[in-house]
Amino acid sequence: MASTLTRGDIYLYDFKKPDKTRPVVVLSRNDVIPLLSTVMIAPILSTNYGIPSEVIVGIEQGLKNTSAINLDHVHTVDKNRLTTFIAHLDNLTMAKVCDALATAVNCRRK
Repeated sequence: MASTLTRGDIYLYDFKKPDKTRPVVVLSRNDVIPLLSTVMIAPILSTNYGIPSEVIVGIEQGLKNTSAINLDHVHTVDKNRLTTFIAHLDNLTMAKVCDALATAVNCRRK
């Protein structure tokens, strides 16, 4: 894991079987990342379910294929288990991630 881990980074993470190693996006805010041994992540899946709690990403974001960040499956993981750095998401994409996370946990403000 890189010492400069930041919110919006995409890393590979080895999930326990029956899952596999897959890319994940770091969701934790930057000010707590150095203080904790864990970070919140969302998996990036090759399957797109077309639901509002997903954000579509792809080659433009440094991935090999069109994929979906799935905010219905947020995990807290040991940051030392994040392996290969892939890319960093831009502010526009992270704003979409925030909106999708709010949808996933039903925290829409009116």
